[in-house]
Amino acid sequence: MRTFTDLSWRLVIGLLALGGLVLTTACTGTPANSTYSGYGVGRTAYVTYGTIVSMRNVVVQGGDSGVGTIGGAALGGVAGSFIGGNSFRGNLLGAVGGALLGGLVGNTAESELSKGNAVEFIIRQDDGQTISVVQTNENNFRPGQRVAIIRGDRTRLAPIYG
Repeated sequence: MRTFTDLSWRLVIGLLALGGLVLTTACTGTPANSTYSGYGVGRTAYVTYGTIVSMRNVVVQGGDSGVGTIGGAALGGVAGSFIGGNSFRGNLLGAVGGALLGGLVGNTAESELSKGNAVEFIIRQDDGQTISVVQTNENNFRPGQRVAIIRGDRTRLAPIYG
C-alpha cells in the first residue's frame, strides 16, 4: 500500500514541474512594440510613413505551444495513478483518465495565460494605400498622428519626432 508520503512527494514534484511550465507560458503574452527578437537586431528594415486614421482595442489570442497540454497531462497522469488503490488496472485507468483531464486543463490554462491586449491601427500611408497594424500602444498613439511604419522581422509603428 502506498503511503501518504509517497503520494505527497510525487504530487509536489508534479506541481513544481507544472508551476515552472505555467510560469514560462505566462511570460509569453503580447510582446511590446519596443521588444525585438535576437533575429531582428542588426537587420535592415524598410520604412514608410503614414497617418493613423483610426484605432480599436483587440484581444490577441493565446498561443498553443503544447507546453500546457504536456505539463497538465503529466501531472494528471501522476495524480490519477493513485486512483484505484492497489489494483494495477485501476491505477492504469486512473493514470490515463488523469492524463486526459490534465492535458485538457493544461491546454486551457496555457491559452488563457498567454492572451494579451493590443490595438489595431488603421493607417493611410503617404502613397495612398491603407494598411492595418496590430501592436501594443505603449507610445500612446492617437488618430491623426503621423507615424513611421517599420517593416522588419515584423511590422511596427514608431512615433515621428521633430
